[in-house]
Amino acid sequence: MSNDYQLVQLRSGLPTLYSASYGEKMHPGLGPQAEAELLYVRQLQLCERLSRAGDLVVWDVGLGGAANATAVLRATRDIPGRLRLVSFDNTDEPLAFALQNAAALGYLAGYEEPVATLLRDKRLTFANGKLQVDWQFHLADFPALVAESSGLPAPDAILFDAFSPAKNPAMWTLPVFANLFRRLDPARPCALTTYSRSTLLRSTLLLAGFFVGVGHATGLKEETTIAANTLDLIPEPLNERWLERAFRSDSAEPLSEPVYRRSPLLPATREQLQRHPQFAKAA
Repeated sequence: MSNDYQLVQLRSGLPTLYSASYGEKMHPGLGPQAEAELLYVRQLQLCERLSRAGDLVVWDVGLGGAANATAVLRATRDIPGRLRLVSFDNTDEPLAFALQNAAALGYLAGYEEPVATLLRDKRLTFANGKLQVDWQFHLADFPALVAESSGLPAPDAILFDAFSPAKNPAMWTLPVFANLFRRLDPARPCALTTYSRSTLLRSTLLLAGFFVGVGHATGLKEETTIAANTLDLIPEPLNERWLERAFRSDSAEPLSEPVYRRSPLLPATREQLQRHPQFAKAA
């Protein structure tokens, strides 16, 4: 294992993972467990939706040290049903590092054995309290994987937790989110949340086909972002005022390739956004 990942302490005193190669901390606001619960579990209403449906497919994009995945497991363990958890990452180093430092991190408590099996076998099925769990780990390049035709189950919820666009632009391009949107089943409501509130991200999600809204505050973030294939899953949709601000922004044009840059909206992009069903009445 390389020395890329390290344990660092947040201002709150909680430990988290730091990647030297990306120069970024994971869950830098509230810490791994609290941030995962608020941003992903609660905002996506995973417990409520699993209770109603009895079967839920969750895509965990950016497995990292498994803070998001174990938050989902911990929150849903008393709900009878089936959870299909599909995790993605292009490296298993943060997972291995988190497992080695499970006692210090704390959030893996009670899930060390499933995480160790996932790290070794990349798939396992186990009983998580009352819940039956099928957990897969796709160790691969996500942009390439989501562009291919494969047997991945269509998600009901997506935890999107890649490193930032400035440090990891390949994960935040319009082609990635357009391919992701094409993976959704139109007959199955699906919501995606992520920590970013940037105009660039929100424009990208809209152009990829999603409806987009304002997400919960979390730690250092006054807002996050929620997107879905139906407005019913968006409590606070972006409105015309946001669209006007996007038109004035100097960093709103989606990334067409994995190179980070700041750019205002192109005229053609402005027209596309105005025609989006979310804003069509304002056009």
